[in-house]
Amino acid sequence: MRSRNMLEGPLLGNMISYTIPIILTGVLQLLFNAADLVIVGRYCGELSVAAVGNCSSLTNLLVNLFIGLSVGTTVAVAHSIGAGSPEAVSHTVHTALPTALVSGLVVGFIGVTFSETFLQMMDTPETVLPLSALYMKIYFLGMPFTMVYNFSASILRATGDTKSPLILLAMAGVINVVLNVIFVTQLDMNVAGVALATTISQAVAAVLVVIALMKRNDACRLILSKMRFYKPQLLKIIRVGLPAGIQSALFSISNVIIQSSINSFGDVLMSGNAASANIEGFIYITVNAFHQTALNFISQNAGAKQYKRVSRILCLSLASVFVVGASISAFAYLMGPTLLSIYIPDSPEALQWGMIRLTCLCIPYFICGLMDVSTGSLRGMGASVAPMVISVLGVCGIRIGWICTIFQIPRFHTPQSLYYSYGISWTVTFLIQMIAFFLVYRKRTKQDIFT
Repeated sequence: MRSRNMLEGPLLGNMISYTIPIILTGVLQLLFNAADLVIVGRYCGELSVAAVGNCSSLTNLLVNLFIGLSVGTTVAVAHSIGAGSPEAVSHTVHTALPTALVSGLVVGFIGVTFSETFLQMMDTPETVLPLSALYMKIYFLGMPFTMVYNFSASILRATGDTKSPLILLAMAGVINVVLNVIFVTQLDMNVAGVALATTISQAVAAVLVVIALMKRNDACRLILSKMRFYKPQLLKIIRVGLPAGIQSALFSISNVIIQSSINSFGDVLMSGNAASANIEGFIYITVNAFHQTALNFISQNAGAKQYKRVSRILCLSLASVFVVGASISAFAYLMGPTLLSIYIPDSPEALQWGMIRLTCLCIPYFICGLMDVSTGSLRGMGASVAPMVISVLGVCGIRIGWICTIFQIPRFHTPQSLYYSYGISWTVTFLIQMIAFFLVYRKRTKQDIFT
């Protein structure tokens, strides 16, 4: 059993050692999709790359609403640990797993049943539609496993254990890559093969992480016979997690709208866009790891009412994500042509479009990290609705408003114009989130002084 004391001792070194496994875990998760794109790009052509890449924004839309509930699980477990309440911790764990299963079944049913309809609503080209629909249907069959893994991993991280999810996902990742090669190169299954490989590997990851929970000897130990919906813990998971899920889903809606606009420029640009987005995913995973660190450290310390430590965690998280985000963004931009050629080796035009997206989005990407840290810090303090409202208005509102106004002007009706909306929305949202954090911080500290 691995755990970490977030309530006392030096912060910076503890936070860095906590964050690194999260980054590596996220990178492995992205390698699932990267392996899909690279293998279909090498053996099936740019049309298959476009088909797989076209699904990402839509799958995120359907998945993120329920994945947000795992954020609620993280906060509920961490608050209970900080408050020294093992019974509440145990009840949260045994509520989270049934919630994960139900969420996975609901998302899976929706995805399998309506995937083709959703893709048509996105104006997916007829050349890409059949392959995209097939990929999505198989992908969503594995959704219960995906949810169980994410909820279980969030419990482990709330205790300070970030290494176990990394090790378990690494084992599943090896299986994913091997199956990708077999299904595509040997069995000629095209996008169906990479979707099936991802589903099987996620099932392996889910089983392994559940076993890890069952082997713990603390309040987070999972006993299958005790799984049920404990009302206070379920309500807390929903109170914090549902707004987070709605926020993520609405983020995805704005990305679906942007993807639909990208689709209008043709499948060559779609291919370059998909490859670039996959590279940016590695940047996002890196900066988002600091969001999870801030969320968990602040949740435990807020639960223990150690507010001076909370403010130090926020400052260290912001400084860390700025340095790391700016560095990795610069590296991705400089290495852009080489990285893109891994995904699309046979289409110079698609590669050029991918480089245009990298140019517009990579340089300001550290601002996205600052925004995520401020959002996680607010949730760690127990605020749920405020970060959702700010993020929805600041990110989704600006992007959708941009498409409805600026993008409609002929001279700005370009992919570059769409990409610029990202940096603007990140900046505005970050500034407002920080103001909200200080207001919530002041309110919480005053409440505890007089209680």
